[in-house]
Amino acid sequence: MDGLKIISGNSNRPLAEKIAAQLGLGLCDVTLDRFADGEIHCKINENIRGVDVFIVQSTQPPAENLMEMLILVDACFLASAERITVVIPYYGYARQDRKDQPRVPLTAKLVAKLIEAAEADRVLTLDLHSTQIQGFFNIQADNLFAAPVLLEYIKALPTRNMVIVSPDVGSTKMGRAFAKRLKVDLAIVDKRRSDVDTTEVMNLIGDVKGKNVVILDDMITTASTLVKGAKAIADAGAASIIACATHPVFAGDACARVMSSPIEKVVVTNSVPFDRMGECPKVEVLDVSSLMAEAIKRIHYNESVSTLFV
Repeated sequence: MDGLKIISGNSNRPLAEKIAAQLGLGLCDVTLDRFADGEIHCKINENIRGVDVFIVQSTQPPAENLMEMLILVDACFLASAERITVVIPYYGYARQDRKDQPRVPLTAKLVAKLIEAAEADRVLTLDLHSTQIQGFFNIQADNLFAAPVLLEYIKALPTRNMVIVSPDVGSTKMGRAFAKRLKVDLAIVDKRRSDVDTTEVMNLIGDVKGKNVVILDDMITTASTLVKGAKAIADAGAASIIACATHPVFAGDACARVMSSPIEKVVVTNSVPFDRMGECPKVEVLDVSSLMAEAIKRIHYNESVSTLFV
């Protein structure tokens, strides 16, 4: 690991520490605090000239997490780092990734342009909200999948007679890939979005009666879509329901919705810190640090990372 340093922002330091430990490293010494007026102050306290730097920072709200990442990139660029890779376990502002209405922004592309403007050389992300976001970058962007971690968990479940359910048509490709690897059937929840955070379940496509259902999604924000889908699945006669998602954003009343739903367990990863276990004991958090550490090691040694894209 000579010539490699891991730098962490404040958005997900526990994950950054685990990634560094997987690589046999400690985190680079960085000062991140605030000026009197609240602006972010940053100082890298180690020499990084000619070093391969990886900045680990999820960009979930507040927006200061995104700004902090950009400032760290700029500090590394001005300190003459050889290469700067931004590691974004959760890529925020990704929902607005297409112009589906008049007069709306493409925030996913805007964030990509900001990262490039800060002089990052490469981006490593985990389960982008849509894979087309990779095309918004003019620098190399690798999108890892949490599938190996989630699949290992699902395979270890004692339940049989399983069916994978995609909570919407957009996640069908991921659901089909899981169903194929597990050699089980796939069902789809057909929904209609009534506003930015509310959906209405229209139809359930596929047979879930008497089946042990695993709902797959990329993120849980308000849990409204997840819970409505779970209720439709329960009404259709499912024997049991668990949910798996990569990013546990859990905004507002998400915990209360999950706890009052027919979902028995929600399995997520630590791409975003989940600190609401007291409110939501149904949640189980899986660790993706080994997956991300392996990708970082391969990038550092200029080895192939394609085998990780499963």
